[in-house]
Amino acid sequence: PEARCFEAIKAKSMTKQELEGAVGKDAAKVGMGNCMKNKWIKKDGDVLAAAVDTIVDDVKIQLSTVSSTPAETNETCLPAKVLTALKKRKLLSLQKRVSFDVSKGSSFSTTRKKKPADLTKEMIDSGEWQDADFKEYNFGTVGSAVGGGYLHPLLKVRAEFRKVLTCMGFEEMPTNKWVESSFWNFDALFQPQSHPARDAHDTFFIKDPAATVSLPKDYYERVVKMHEEGGSGSIGYRYNFKPGDARKNLLRTHTTAVSSQMLYKLANREGGFKPQRYFSVDRVFRNESMDATHLCEFHQVEGLVADYDLSLGDLIGTIETFFRKIGITQLRFKPAFNPYTEPSMEIFGYHPGLKKWTEIGNSGMFRPEMLAPMGLPENVRVIAWGLSLERPTMIKYGVKNIRDLFGHKVDMAADEDGARLQIRLKQRPGGLVWRLFLA
Repeated sequence: PEARCFEAIKAKSMTKQELEGAVGKDAAKVGMGNCMKNKWIKKDGDVLAAAVDTIVDDVKIQLSTVSSTPAETNETCLPAKVLTALKKRKLLSLQKRVSFDVSKGSSFSTTRKKKPADLTKEMIDSGEWQDADFKEYNFGTVGSAVGGGYLHPLLKVRAEFRKVLTCMGFEEMPTNKWVESSFWNFDALFQPQSHPARDAHDTFFIKDPAATVSLPKDYYERVVKMHEEGGSGSIGYRYNFKPGDARKNLLRTHTTAVSSQMLYKLANREGGFKPQRYFSVDRVFRNESMDATHLCEFHQVEGLVADYDLSLGDLIGTIETFFRKIGITQLRFKPAFNPYTEPSMEIFGYHPGLKKWTEIGNSGMFRPEMLAPMGLPENVRVIAWGLSLERPTMIKYGVKNIRDLFGHKVDMAADEDGARLQIRLKQRPGGLVWRLFLA
């Protein structure tokens, strides 16, 4: 660049701007400085003029020397300081050249032949194995991963709920018996025999065997009396109790059918009543029209506490503790009606992302008309709450149609992909698990 700048200025004195137009801005920037450094040009005001008549272009000579020297030795054809300066100016670049000598080996062939890896029956029969060049076995290689079973998303969420409730001191109830009698499913809960939920369009009744053959006689009579005449401050329903309706077998409509049996056993256990906490997570069945959010069978999560002198405050505190452990801290309670609880409350949680309150469960205190026939002490109260398992699971895994989560339409590959997803309880307060419910 400096030689080009000198030749341009020698031909005609010019300003810096004119020089940039003659040789280019980049060449003028580098060349003018080197010309001034070598005292080839001088500056008179804003005009650049030649200071000598002729110059020796050392850079051109150096580059010619490198170019004319064989590549194997040109790295030493000039002093290291000069080569460094040329590389710094990006006039030279160092390239590494690797050479190989290629010659025919003992196994040279003009065609590729795949070596057999296994000894086959055909090779043995034909005798080909005797001359075959087998591929060597690599005993150090790692085998491919063996595929195994994958947990269904519902099972994952169920396991996390079980963990939370167990840590709170709850004991799981035996809920593996899906067929119950109408007595345990309805009557023992002080639900009248005229209630709409007991109609065939809401409940699946069993044809064979159609009726149960065994009920606790004394307890049955106390339940009948409570329905017909009342007790514990209640006037009852004042209707004629039908034994045939009570004995009808059905697919349980809620796991509270199991709760009623556990409370009866707790009241009549050897040694008398002792406070207890129970929970269950299992299937229930209802004769409903199926759509994207409803199936005829689903899972119910239920928890209950039986203890002396419990109050509505104890129910609220227990519910708040449970939901706080799964990441929901803002709760509201709304009065509601349930046939076998009084008072009853719907549970609402606030979602900060959606900025609204959403129903997430139901709760209440079991009525005295339900507890007194069981034989529980007068000052024993039972608090309970429940929610579904499918709804939080659908939200967690982004499932819009419940039939894609549970039933014969489930995509097995989706279960496998879902195995890579993990639910981390309490990862951050009000964060991940809250999105599990309402995101």
